[in-house]
Amino acid sequence: MNKRNFTFLFFVAGILFFLSGFSLKAQQAKEIIIKHADAYNYNEALGKDVQRLIGNVELMQDSVLFFSDSAYLNDKEKNFEAFGNVHINIHDTLNIFGNRLLYNGNSKVAELFGNVILIDPKAKLTANHLIYNRKTKIAYYDNGGTIYSDTNVLKSQRGYYNIKTKVFYFRRNVSLKSPDQTTFSDTLTYNSASQVAYFNGFTKIVSKESTIECTKGWYDTKREISKLYNGPEIYTNTQKLHADSLIYNNKTTFGQAYGNISIVDTSRQLIIKGNIAALWNDLGKTYVTGNSEAITYDSQDSLYMHSDTLWLYFNKKKKAKKLLAYHGVRFFRTDLQGVCDSLAYTMKDSTMRMFTSPVLWSGKNQLTSDTIIININHNKADSMELRNNAFIVSQDSTTSFNQIKGRNMTGYFHNNALYKINVNGNAQSLYWVRNDNHKLIGVNKADAGYMVINIQGNKIITIRYFDQPEETLFPVEELTPSMEKLQGFSWKEKLRPKSRKDIFLN
Repeated sequence: MNKRNFTFLFFVAGILFFLSGFSLKAQQAKEIIIKHADAYNYNEALGKDVQRLIGNVELMQDSVLFFSDSAYLNDKEKNFEAFGNVHINIHDTLNIFGNRLLYNGNSKVAELFGNVILIDPKAKLTANHLIYNRKTKIAYYDNGGTIYSDTNVLKSQRGYYNIKTKVFYFRRNVSLKSPDQTTFSDTLTYNSASQVAYFNGFTKIVSKESTIECTKGWYDTKREISKLYNGPEIYTNTQKLHADSLIYNNKTTFGQAYGNISIVDTSRQLIIKGNIAALWNDLGKTYVTGNSEAITYDSQDSLYMHSDTLWLYFNKKKKAKKLLAYHGVRFFRTDLQGVCDSLAYTMKDSTMRMFTSPVLWSGKNQLTSDTIIININHNKADSMELRNNAFIVSQDSTTSFNQIKGRNMTGYFHNNALYKINVNGNAQSLYWVRNDNHKLIGVNKADAGYMVINIQGNKIITIRYFDQPEETLFPVEELTPSMEKLQGFSWKEKLRPKSRKDIFLN
């Protein structure tokens, strides 16, 4: 044999020796070593290769220690069954306890029964039955289990725990109890390191103040922040909130909602809609924007209102107490419509206040002033006040208009229709007089300190004048364009919402 061949054979032999040594080490690593037992017994009836170990039993495979009161060890098959005060210690970081243990040293799977407790630095798991795979580092239970992580308690029928990633997977009858709320779910994932729970399936979150239902989302139990998707809904005693997605901070009580938002307050018969919302729960206020809409309803009709932004305020009992609408306010009800820049509605006195160029329409009547205040009773207009520069216009024909103006006015409604108006201060009226055949006779113009106007069927029936009245009837042939309108006249019919859809028109 030449030197080159001898060198090659020597190299191959070295490799084989190394591999055999590695294989030997791997095989030795699988062996189960008896570190201690008070007594050893052998009974062939238990099995040819089975030893019975009694008293303070301590076994080891790799660096994992197994403790028990007694055990049956099959050294050849490298498995054992342990009884009483079973304890598995893995790298001093994971400890598993139970009443009975079946362990397979080849697959490195431990199956524990009775009062099972698994403890690692991040969580504690209790169950009646647990399977732990040392290779995958996954613990599994299928007959009910409870997880304790910080101040959170999780329960489920079945579950997995990945020791390496610190992630729990729960299925069936899942509950997560935190200090301020309890979560029920069909499927839940919980990271014990980050203390974040993930929902995937129908989930209900119950607290003292509200109940949340959702199908997907997560809850950071440490920071007390939750984010929910797929149309979550929040319920209180008198309210319901729906949105495409929702994020809420329990500590700051601040939340944000996005997409198809609907807030229903049954105690006030009020619905708020929009695409973006923010909630300050402790401060008792919410704002909604993005196609925002407020709806007040009763058994007869509903009022629909739109503005750029809606603010809703609540009292301590979480009931709506005030609604503010800012910029571009438009509202529609079958028998009442209006526009203004901003509006305030207080629930306590059922009063709606319209600010900045307000216009109100009731039947054929157009009402304007610097400020309009409407008092509502049982969701119907009861009375109103027109403060400063009050003006009422009703169309008599295509080109002619009946007009009333004064410093202030008070109007009274029946079934949302005006039936009487009191004009106080610098009262003026311009009324087109016609005969029974509706033929024009002339224009009646009057000035007085005070007027009372009676209306029926949206038409002026009578006008009574008080405090030094002056009244003049101008025949048709004497009319001039300047006589046809009172100073400050403005016909705003183009602004009038004629349907619910019109409230979104600019």
